[in-house]
Amino acid sequence: MNKKKILGVIPARGGSKGIPGKNLYEISGKPLIQYTIEACKKSKLLTEFIISTDSEEIASFCQSIGCNSPFVRPANLSTDKALSLPVMLHALDFMERSIEDKYDIVVMLQPTTPLRSHKDIDNAIRILFDERADSVISVTEVGGHHPLRMKRIVNGRLINYIDQGVEDMRPRQELPPVYIRNGAIYAANRDVLVENNSFSGNNCHAYNMPPERSINIDTFDDLTLAKEYINNY
Repeated sequence: MNKKKILGVIPARGGSKGIPGKNLYEISGKPLIQYTIEACKKSKLLTEFIISTDSEEIASFCQSIGCNSPFVRPANLSTDKALSLPVMLHALDFMERSIEDKYDIVVMLQPTTPLRSHKDIDNAIRILFDERADSVISVTEVGGHHPLRMKRIVNGRLINYIDQGVEDMRPRQELPPVYIRNGAIYAANRDVLVENNSFSGNNCHAYNMPPERSINIDTFDDLTLAKEYINNY
């Protein structure tokens, strides 16, 4: 594996409507964001990782446990409607100006997936090299929430979301595997982000993670589930 400059970015906005102060919300004795920081510290492949935040409180905490928070994220990239890609491009541009060089690979690691491990990070990055991929996105199986079981309600009538002509009553085990992004890892060659303006290139590969490491914190129920897994993981 050639030595590549790999930048990890943890986007951590201060505001959160669903769970106030979510990124610093304590789960089993640690603020949520600390789980991702610790995974990054253990990674063998990340050259450097930083926090992108608009919050002085988050920045101060991250710096206190040895994580670089080199800038204050601009207000226009800190609203609840701000997209992840401009946030990543801003972080990449800032860091490349700082080091006066370019990174080869950029990895987005959202703090809302606390059970993602350092091995997951490194394994996803290795796929970029081993498969000569230009991007890797972590996924997990949808399980019982299969698209062939999904419905629409139109004027009170229940209609199959995917019309097969019949009602598909097969058990979950017989349905074809379907995957969903779990939000844990987005790894891409620099050119995919900058030139394609996307996390997903023409040769995007999957990194499949089990459901128990794919919990994405969005509600208090998610927090309860995450605590259960962390306490027994």
